[in-house]
Amino acid sequence: MAATLPASPYPEEHTMNRAEPRSQPPAQRRASSLPDVLFSLLAHAAAWLTLALMAGIIVSLFIGAAPAIKEYGLSFLWHSEWDPVQNRFGGLVMILGTLMTSAIALLIAVPVSFGIALFLTELSPRWLKRPLGTAIELLAAVPSIVYGMWGLLVFGPLLATYVQQPLQAVFGGVPILGTVFSGPPVGIGLLSAGIILAIMIIPFIASVMRDVFEVTPPMLKESAYGLGSTTWEVMWKVVLPYTKTGVVGGVMLGLGRALGETMAVTFVIGNMNQLNSLSLFEAASSIASALANEFAEAQEGLHQASLIYLGLILFFITFVVLALSRVLLMQLKKGEGVRT
Repeated sequence: MAATLPASPYPEEHTMNRAEPRSQPPAQRRASSLPDVLFSLLAHAAAWLTLALMAGIIVSLFIGAAPAIKEYGLSFLWHSEWDPVQNRFGGLVMILGTLMTSAIALLIAVPVSFGIALFLTELSPRWLKRPLGTAIELLAAVPSIVYGMWGLLVFGPLLATYVQQPLQAVFGGVPILGTVFSGPPVGIGLLSAGIILAIMIIPFIASVMRDVFEVTPPMLKESAYGLGSTTWEVMWKVVLPYTKTGVVGGVMLGLGRALGETMAVTFVIGNMNQLNSLSLFEAASSIASALANEFAEAQEGLHQASLIYLGLILFFITFVVLALSRVLLMQLKKGEGVRT
């Protein structure tokens, strides 16, 4: 039998050589925690400052719009008359113009941005990725007034000659489509403003989509390709479900830019505060263009208060859009959990 060593009468000898954690001196602990405390205070201050600024903006808008709110109430939303001479104001034309131009911009920009991001991440040759991605991002740096001037002087005449006039010649006698494509062939209106907005928001949406597509784990895509999936199937069934949060965020970023854009829309929308028809080629107005055109010359009273009321409505529209995007993301996460 193997001999066993007697237990040591001094058990503390077995633990003397163990490495024991050394507690930091109180002064050193206070010195190390000071940067963390300062960082926490600055982060909390930044968050509360943002909330305070938002609350201040809302309160100032309510105060400025109080005369119009008292005079018109919610009926301001569905009255289309805008007559500064008679002090009669309604925001329906501007609200519809803002929503329709933003919707047209999204309908054009989202598929194009998805195609750009798909090409840059999956199909583009290596030598073309960097210059093409840089060129797309540089479009976001072009001032909005340049887009407006280009839209008025170059794009508008081309749209009138090669799109509007042929559409009116083909669908002029059709009951519904004839109304949609009616209007003077000058190249300004809702469709022109929507296309210009789409060109302006494509860099934002495409850049975000490209970045989120690139963070998809290569193993997921390679596994799908190994199972025989095509490039479209990999993007639609693997990449998009994995990056849906970032994609929705990019779309909301572009929508926020489209809702609040001022100068480019002012150049090409026509700036007419009358609701003649639902034509895509009729001159119209948006909330931002109305503020840019009239606020500097508006007299104190109902005119100025009505313009501030429009600004409050635009703020509310943006808030509702962001809230709906959050709800959509929550529903997507719930659905993902159910599938899992």
